[in-house]
Amino acid sequence: MTTAGAVERVFRQSTGPILATLTRAFGADRLDLAEDCLADAVELALRVWPVSGVPANPRGWLFRVARNRALDVLRRERTLRAKLPLVAGDVPEADDGELALTFLCCHPALPRASQVALTLKIVGGLGVREIATALLAKESAVAQRLVRAKKWFRESGEAVEVPTALEARLDGVLDVLYLLFNEGYQATTGELVVRRELCAEAIRLTRLLTADPRTDRPRAGALLALQLLQASRLPARDEVLLIGEQDRTRWDAALVREGARVFERSCAGPELSAFHVEAAIALCHTAPAPDHRRILALYDDLLAVRPTAVVRLNRAIALAEVDGPRAGIAELAPLSAELAGHLPLPVALGALHLRAGDTAEAARHYRHALTLPCSEPQRRFLRQRLAACG
Repeated sequence: MTTAGAVERVFRQSTGPILATLTRAFGADRLDLAEDCLADAVELALRVWPVSGVPANPRGWLFRVARNRALDVLRRERTLRAKLPLVAGDVPEADDGELALTFLCCHPALPRASQVALTLKIVGGLGVREIATALLAKESAVAQRLVRAKKWFRESGEAVEVPTALEARLDGVLDVLYLLFNEGYQATTGELVVRRELCAEAIRLTRLLTADPRTDRPRAGALLALQLLQASRLPARDEVLLIGEQDRTRWDAALVREGARVFERSCAGPELSAFHVEAAIALCHTAPAPDHRRILALYDDLLAVRPTAVVRLNRAIALAEVDGPRAGIAELAPLSAELAGHLPLPVALGALHLRAGDTAEAARHYRHALTLPCSEPQRRFLRQRLAACG
């Protein structure tokens, strides 16, 4: 792995713990200070590590540099004496602090879109463009949400702690971890098909929720099950492939078994969330011969609890497996306005038209998809599909 790759991996794994520690020490009103100092530390690592080598404790190295940068600022502001004891040690391992920071970012006083954007930025370490793609939003809109959210923190005086009233804020946290995993599972920028470190980070944070009695709810367990079942396919995703084209012998059987166990545990009760239904769909796909009628029925259940255009798109793909590609195409037609600019729509239409034998229409959709933002592996996949249209 290159030094730049090592820095990115450490940054992804360390953003939450480092910012949690610094924000707890300096206060939520100094979130910008903590984030800026961590960015300075990463910039320094990119200059120093190629010469000196990656340190034995890279997270500790980044934390110490970020902490010292922050303390330099505080010295200039004449508040060092009060703050210094709070950050005297090394960065701790992931613990209650990360949960506290995550719940802070998902404060109910903020709009849900701002909660999601801020947590993806602060805890997950995603950039504005990645967040915009994950939220189907414009980059300028995401940037404005982040500015307004940070302004609210500066003025609110909120403490960095796990709240006693969890229910109003847990769903926001779960939505964030769902999006963080999805961005890793289907990377929307860069040279990689998947970003395993983002998937691992989402799973790690979700495990924190299910391991803590205060946050261990059935829907949290269902989300963890979904992540594990999806992550089981990662070894077969060296390139962009449709699920039916993947080499199932390369799927991680241990993750499938764990995902099934976690899902069964999450179903012990009356609660039914969208994560339960998605996990059930993922579990169906682990069968050697998936029951597509059952999958289609589950998508109907998912639409009942999450009536979004993205779910309707996925249901149309499932319908095509049952009633043929033209049935799927007919279901996708009404979504063209709502999902304009959303890469999976022209990709799905191209695939279904190709299956239906309409190569000219398939090529049109693949050419349109190539005009949209996507990762390099996605671009290679689209070019291959376009070539298959003749």
